[in-house]
Amino acid sequence: MFYKRISAKEAKSMLQSGTAAIVDIRDITSFNSGHVQGAYHLTQETLPDFIKDHLKTETIFVMCYHGSSSQLAAQYLVDQGFEDVYSIDGGYEEW
Repeated sequence: MFYKRISAKEAKSMLQSGTAAIVDIRDITSFNSGHVQGAYHLTQETLPDFIKDHLKTETIFVMCYHGSSSQLAAQYLVDQGFEDVYSIDGGYEEW
């Protein structure tokens, strides 16, 4: 199973409908400087709780700076059993 890619515009639309969660993998300084409302700051330290607290069937959007690192993180989540994972093309810059 693999992650999917999605545009920032499509991700915004799905988030507004309340059918997805978004995780931000940027560093803490960047996250604290600005992030998508409701985003979960996903780090090595917060990852175990995220995996434990979220359903494997939940739609998950992964965001980084520009959309590259999020692809690796999205695949990692898929490898952990999450079934509906997207990497946001263009990342926070596109958002």
